[in-house]
Amino acid sequence: MATLPLAGIRVLDISQVMAGPFCCMLLGDMGADVIKIEPPKTGDSTRHSMGFRLKGEDSPGFLALNRNKRSITLNLKDDADREVLYALVKTADVLVENARPGVAGRLGIDYDTLSKINPRLVYASISGFGQTGPWSQRPGFDLIAQAMSGILSSNGFPGMEPAKNSIAVADLGAGLFSAYAILSAIIGREKSGQGQYIDASLLEAAMGLSIWETTELWGTGKSPTPIGSANRMSAPYQAVQASDGWFVIGAANQGLWLTFLQVLGRPELQDDPRYSTNAARVANRIALIEDLAPTFLTRTKQEWIDALLAAGVPAAPILDYGEAVTSEQAVARDMVQMVPHPVEGEFKALGFPVKMRGTPQQVRMPPPLLNEHGDAIRQELVEQGLLPAKEPAE
Repeated sequence: MATLPLAGIRVLDISQVMAGPFCCMLLGDMGADVIKIEPPKTGDSTRHSMGFRLKGEDSPGFLALNRNKRSITLNLKDDADREVLYALVKTADVLVENARPGVAGRLGIDYDTLSKINPRLVYASISGFGQTGPWSQRPGFDLIAQAMSGILSSNGFPGMEPAKNSIAVADLGAGLFSAYAILSAIIGREKSGQGQYIDASLLEAAMGLSIWETTELWGTGKSPTPIGSANRMSAPYQAVQASDGWFVIGAANQGLWLTFLQVLGRPELQDDPRYSTNAARVANRIALIEDLAPTFLTRTKQEWIDALLAAGVPAAPILDYGEAVTSEQAVARDMVQMVPHPVEGEFKALGFPVKMRGTPQQVRMPPPLLNEHGDAIRQELVEQGLLPAKEPAE
């Protein structure tokens, strides 16, 4: 097996819940040595989250976000444990933390302090709203970021209660953006010899993913409102109802639109000025779907999907997660894997969402038990001369 691209990179994961652990897991999947630093006794709070368990005490949520890591518990308010962290920093390339702004400074583990110990350290802070600005001290969760970024106002259906995106786009987006920034900083360090500080937030991740919505705002002068499954830039591009249920279509350009009309047997609509261009169809989206609705009800969803795909028009069934993860494509792409675990035996986890042909990712280590590697990590530091050896007990 070829060496993974981040082999030799050490990451200190002083984060909890989702954004930071997800970021560090991605780095671990690419070969980094990720050391998860957790509070004694309790560990990452996600170990105790969710209302269901498998066999062990750690929640499935924790298991899903912490493969390819080693665990050590340190009380960072304790001088002796903080010295262990300082020793680890001397060996590290990256540190990720997600405490509220100011907490790291009070603990003596902020970037200004640690960069004096290791100037090459790439230090990433992930918070709800960033380290500066009038909202920086507010507590931040994914729902809060979705609300204050604009996402909640534009999601769901018109006239209904606000609908959160069921995927934690702010949390996971912050983790992804942080991983991208960390890798960029590591590359930059090869030229400068210096690490740097990365300030990421859930709010800015949510805003950074709002490409279509902000484009509509600035293009029309009006804030986007909920449009259900429809698209802000193309029509028809949404869920529609067949005789036996819903499916989705994507006639997202003029060529597809004209082919789509032929499949539906509705060629007369190409001469309707309300639908003659994509811009016109977007402006008249509601009327367009109302005009098409009776036609869709004449056949089953599978009949429509087969006919549209045969003509090259994107269409698909709406799968639930049980169907999605067992679909022939997900199976062919190894999107579900069994992860061995010392307590669970094994459990199902999502596979790697991108494939590396030359250095394929692998589950090298299961999610760690709390402090599972604490003694081994301390011994490594002793052998490197970074910690004193413990005096033998009398």
